[in-house]
Amino acid sequence: MAANKDLTVGEPGAVLRRFCLPMFGSIFFQQLYNLADSFVAGRLISEDALAAVGNSYEITLIFIAFAFGCNIGCSVIVSQLFGAKRMRDMKTAVSTSLISSGVLCAILMTLGLTLGDQLLHLIHTPAHVFADSSEYLRIYTLSLPFVFYYNTATGIFSAMGDSKTPFYFLAASSVTNIGADILFVSMFQMGVAGVAWATLICQGVSCILAIFFVMRRLNAAASGEKAPLFSGAMLKSIASVAVPSILQQSFISVGNIIIQGVINDFGSATMAGYAAAVKLNNLMISSLTTLGNGVSNYAAQNVGAGKPERIHPGYRAAGKMVRLISLPVSLLYFFAGGSLMLFFMHEPTDEAVQTGVTFLRILSPFYVLISIKLVSDGVLRGVKRMKQFMIATFTDLTLRVVLAMVLSGVFGAVGIWSAWPIGWLIATALSVYFYYRYQAETAPQQVPAVSCPAHTVSTETAKGASL
Repeated sequence: MAANKDLTVGEPGAVLRRFCLPMFGSIFFQQLYNLADSFVAGRLISEDALAAVGNSYEITLIFIAFAFGCNIGCSVIVSQLFGAKRMRDMKTAVSTSLISSGVLCAILMTLGLTLGDQLLHLIHTPAHVFADSSEYLRIYTLSLPFVFYYNTATGIFSAMGDSKTPFYFLAASSVTNIGADILFVSMFQMGVAGVAWATLICQGVSCILAIFFVMRRLNAAASGEKAPLFSGAMLKSIASVAVPSILQQSFISVGNIIIQGVINDFGSATMAGYAAAVKLNNLMISSLTTLGNGVSNYAAQNVGAGKPERIHPGYRAAGKMVRLISLPVSLLYFFAGGSLMLFFMHEPTDEAVQTGVTFLRILSPFYVLISIKLVSDGVLRGVKRMKQFMIATFTDLTLRVVLAMVLSGVFGAVGIWSAWPIGWLIATALSVYFYYRYQAETAPQQVPAVSCPAHTVSTETAKGASL
């Protein structure tokens, strides 16, 4: 297994490249779970099955939003403590995160199992795909403990500068998931339920391995006296980052559900085309978001170590990295969208294919733009400028939802897709502005790491949290 890495020493660009590239690989394999589900549903079952999986997927994103928030909250605080070499407090932060994540997961499972069908009715799920959507959502809800604890474990690894270990687990699990999907659907004839069960099993294996190795890594870290298992003060610090991140992702998911309801009114062919195309879009956005998360870890470690002057060189290096990734994908999606759509569909209708192609051609030219926002967001999270981070994100979401509802009445489905770039443009301008304002405020002074009050991380984080 890989070792912990100190992100506060070395040339910033080289440090970030070595740290972030395995994270990019991890998110690629993470997205393979969803891509495999859509591929098997669309190619080996039916277009309606693809529509059902895509329809349920928008609701599962709410659960993922909470898991992602737990990941970010734990990761940022643990990064700062690791950078400050406060190992005892770091261990308390980890155990506090695991306990609170478990409680939150139990609440969400209860809600998901009792209210899943109501949510599907709320987004106007057509009757002919309702049963499959409901079954997929129910089985996915059962997998939530694995989703939560895997995300928390990867956040801990990343906080300690190790992005390779989660990559190894996830790569093996994702490849296995593809085989299990095909096995359950083709040989056992389990339909959409087989797709969901395959995902649950493979996520479970990945989660158990990740938790085992992260515990072993923590036990090996010298911390002097025994660390408390839980701290209310530490939970408050974690929540100061986790809650805004959860709200951000949750509101995005709720917005996507509202948009899904608008899309569902256009029929199953449009639903299927969107389901395939949005998976390709999410593969790109999630990859860029993960690189932004890496920037958060980098910024947090350097703030904790009292080296904020390293943040801007890292920001520039990350910007170059995301541009190198987003440009070729933009070209691929724009010019080869039709071929990529056929990957998910067996004997698709022309309407379904054209829906997906149009979606990709409208969004893909703007991937470079959104990549800049996500890197800026990464720094804002890492230095705990969460209010500014939320303002930019909620502006994007609000514009997308409102414009999708308004423009769909004038331009049909094309109006829905057009709402994305408009929201991205304005939100990117805000994120970049907030980042440079942070730089202007902190450039003249060094930000020392705090060594006294328990469970606070740095004077800069306290300042950022109060703005």
